[in-house]
Amino acid sequence: MKKLLLIITVAFTAFLLEPALVLSDQNVPSTKTEKLPDDEGIVVSVMDTTGYTYMELENGGKRFWIAAPTTKEVKAGDHIRFVENMRMHNFTSKTLNRTFDQLIFVTSTQVKVAQ
Repeated sequence: MKKLLLIITVAFTAFLLEPALVLSDQNVPSTKTEKLPDDEGIVVSVMDTTGYTYMELENGGKRFWIAAPTTKEVKAGDHIRFVENMRMHNFTSKTLNRTFDQLIFVTSTQVKVAQ
């Protein structure tokens, strides 16, 4: 009988605490796997060259590279929105001495501020 009472008490307590646990999850920052609109991403890394800033972004668990006009205000962890201009496949940057499987050239970027 004592075991049954203990099981009922534990189950009831867990039931009462569950809404608090669910509410606290709303305050957890979004994960890297969250799917954002196609013209947005979270900055993973940044490389500056003459005329361009190359940014590796993550969106919905997928990583991709964009090249934007030189910008100094972007840093790793920023959530950015961009305006796509053109996609290039097997693009070689002579400045970086690197070939990108796919590179998206963009006309502008904007750091998206949390509201």
